[in-house]
Amino acid sequence: MKIITILFLLGGFFFTAVAAIGVIRFPDFYTRLHAAGKGDTLGMALSIIGLAIYHGFNLVSLKLLLIVFFIFLANPLGTHVLSRAALKTGIQPWTRKGE
Repeated sequence: MKIITILFLLGGFFFTAVAAIGVIRFPDFYTRLHAAGKGDTLGMALSIIGLAIYHGFNLVSLKLLLIVFFIFLANPLGTHVLSRAALKTGIQPWTRKGE
């Protein structure tokens, strides 16, 4: 059981770290938002699922799984709202020079 927990926690750390690198490396607001939205959602979900597995099947793990459900609903919705607001305020997506 501990090995599965460690795998989930390492997976969560990996996706969160890749999302952080994507936020630093990508060229514009939209690609950075995409990296943050996808990577953080999966990274947090894997980490919290790992904690739920560590605690076993009880009330704490049920609460943690409800948090994962809320994350899967809230993070994509938040990134979508932010990207629509940015587009409406005039922030243009990045394109290569000459295209």
